[in-house]
Amino acid sequence: MTADRPRHVVFDIGKVLIHYDPHLAFAEMIPDEAERRFFLSEVCSHEWNLEQDRGRPWPEAEAEAIARHPDREDQIRAFRRNWHLMVPHAYDKSVAVMLGLIEAGVDVTMLTNFASDTFREAQERFPFLKVPRGVTVSGDVGEIKPDRAIYDIHAESFGIDPARALFIDDTAKNVEGARAAGWQGVHFVSPERLARALADLGLDVAID
Repeated sequence: MTADRPRHVVFDIGKVLIHYDPHLAFAEMIPDEAERRFFLSEVCSHEWNLEQDRGRPWPEAEAEAIARHPDREDQIRAFRRNWHLMVPHAYDKSVAVMLGLIEAGVDVTMLTNFASDTFREAQERFPFLKVPRGVTVSGDVGEIKPDRAIYDIHAESFGIDPARALFIDDTAKNVEGARAAGWQGVHFVSPERLARALADLGLDVAID
């Protein structure tokens, strides 16, 4: 067992435990790839969607985007309506790692940038999201990664010692945000590399 063996493992969700790709929701509505990329980079962009993760209501978000692009109202409203198509499946090996840690007695929680309503929808579709001890959802607390506040909120809410907490996220800047808050961090690339990183920290989890 290593000296810095984490007591708490905190998982991000999108692109770590479940797949997320907004292009999937518009493949039929906007079949031209260049136009679809424009729509998702300029109309309903990542930055636009991040405000819903911060807690902005969907009607307000839609109104803002429609004011900028009134000719695309149907497409804009389809973003929330077709959200389920953006998350088609879980990453089974990543889920196996998470459940294996829980079965081994490790304290596991989740910390995610997610709109409140879509997260509850995701929990119903992917029941394993109800298994960890709890979750901090950005849309619920009004703070987002990689800002320091959300890591501090999570640590306080769950009684976590940041120095003994390991955060796993597919986005490097979110991992750096956790480290800046005093946590340990692993940049998620694949379940296999995650399992190796955990083993290096004294947390051995077998995945098939």
